[in-house]
Amino acid sequence: MAVTAGRNPLPGRGTFFVGVDVAPGRYMCSETAGGWWIRFTGPGGDKTVRSGRLPHGPAEVVVEVGDFAFQTNVGAPWRLQNPAAEHVHDGPEPLRRVVDPELPGGAEALRTRRAPLREAGPALAVLGLLWMSLWAWAWAAAAAPVVLGALLLVHMRDTRQRDRVERARRDHSLGPEDFDEEARRLMLRAQRAIAAVRESEVNRQGMLDSVDNAVTLPRQEWEIARVLARQARLRHEQDPFLSDTVPPEVQAAVSSLREKLEQSVRAVTRRIEALERYADHALAADEALRAHRQLETLAERAHEYDELVADTVRDDLAVSAIERLTAQGDELVRTLRGRLAEAAAAAAALPPDPP
Repeated sequence: MAVTAGRNPLPGRGTFFVGVDVAPGRYMCSETAGGWWIRFTGPGGDKTVRSGRLPHGPAEVVVEVGDFAFQTNVGAPWRLQNPAAEHVHDGPEPLRRVVDPELPGGAEALRTRRAPLREAGPALAVLGLLWMSLWAWAWAAAAAPVVLGALLLVHMRDTRQRDRVERARRDHSLGPEDFDEEARRLMLRAQRAIAAVRESEVNRQGMLDSVDNAVTLPRQEWEIARVLARQARLRHEQDPFLSDTVPPEVQAAVSSLREKLEQSVRAVTRRIEALERYADHALAADEALRAHRQLETLAERAHEYDELVADTVRDDLAVSAIERLTAQGDELVRTLRGRLAEAAAAAAALPPDPP
């Protein structure tokens, strides 16, 4: 089954979270002249794969399943050609990364408007012209520190760009690494319920409040994820204080904090259960919608049944006519038999042939 999350076509300019804004797969762009793209790879997007300056004409890029984000600056949209096959997990069901819906523009907030090394372009061009002029070698030597300084500034800008993506990951997105087992189990329940509502037929047909769902469900998912991540962090912090070597007074204090933590868990569980009830109602509405459509289909065929009933009336009228024909046939058979008997009697009354 293919991964379908994300936009298609994908805008030519912007930064997009993989699995949220852009689906993994092979993308094609019809015109990329002078543009570029960057894939931020790894769980935190701390590594990059860059295209360099793209030539005139079409280009393609493969966004991998394990990528964190994809940044692009080209003049035409990217169109998905081949979705990446979903990875078959032998272990636990994977969590989707959750992004803060209040982040202005989503991943667009991470957009870097200028390409790496673009600022150094004019300086490099000037240096090339100077080197081409043999009489100006001294000027070229003098310009070299300027160019090196420009390259250093570009490198610093690129580093800041990666830092921005990493800060956005920490502050505005949560992934599997942010949850412990208990939090992961609850987060999976919430994501299953949200997916069931989104994928329901009544939601796709706009019979539910699809606009409200588009706003409310991502916010619910993010708020639940934030609470569960905090709970996971607090449980991890409490673990060292739960051993037998800890003084009783400390254990008592931790026990009180643990109870407050459990209250929070119960509260977020009730919230998740409300989402699950919503999903159950959406699925029940799907069943009702299917039944309604089946009834509509039957109603559309009702005239055929009416015609069949009319044909039945005609059949009843035809029965008497057929019975009359049958009686006439019987009478004809009796007449024929009588005539045959008379013929036989007449034949018997004939005198025998002379010897």
